[in-house]
Amino acid sequence: MTRRHYHTPRLKILMAQECARIIIEEGVQDFRSAKRKAALRLAVTDKAALPDNTEIEQALLDYQRLFHADRQALHLRSLRETAVEAMRFLARFRPRLVGPVLSGVAGPHTDIHLHLFADTPTDVLLFLAERCIPFDTSERRLRLGNGDLSCMPVFRFDADGNHIDLTVFTPLAEREAPRSPVDGRPMRRAGLTEVQALLTEDQPPIPPPVISEY
Repeated sequence: MTRRHYHTPRLKILMAQECARIIIEEGVQDFRSAKRKAALRLAVTDKAALPDNTEIEQALLDYQRLFHADRQALHLRSLRETAVEAMRFLARFRPRLVGPVLSGVAGPHTDIHLHLFADTPTDVLLFLAERCIPFDTSERRLRLGNGDLSCMPVFRFDADGNHIDLTVFTPLAEREAPRSPVDGRPMRRAGLTEVQALLTEDQPPIPPPVISEY
């Protein structure tokens, strides 16, 4: 395979666009895997040509506006509506919406990510089990506000055809969000009221009535 020899800034743009396409069209969930696939497909070996996560997120927005504008808006609204239902269901754990569904870059394969706060992960496990909710368990490595890496328990279940991803924190962690994998800043979290407000903002305007002349 022939190695590409674009000027690095141009190559970065092409890489970000390919990462966006891979995430949206192929359902890749993380930026690192998307970068790896894009580099292989474009035969890129120069690390300086790799886009950062902020550039990929912007490419995601651009890709969706260009190719999926109407469909993406409807899908995003559906995901946010499901998130509101899940947050009401999990209200005792003070859920916060995070990630692509909150930022607006959610694609057709995006999961709904919620942060929950409980004394122990077992509290969430028992809550789901007592309500006969089938779920899977795993862990997620997150960088905390102080820079330390920590493995957090994760529960996953399905609702309305969407995947709900629950990361469980201790109550004290509610005060300080982990760092975003996109820009390294504290991750944006939104409570139920804020997500409901987003749905109100996304509500399409009601067309004026058509008056017939007789």
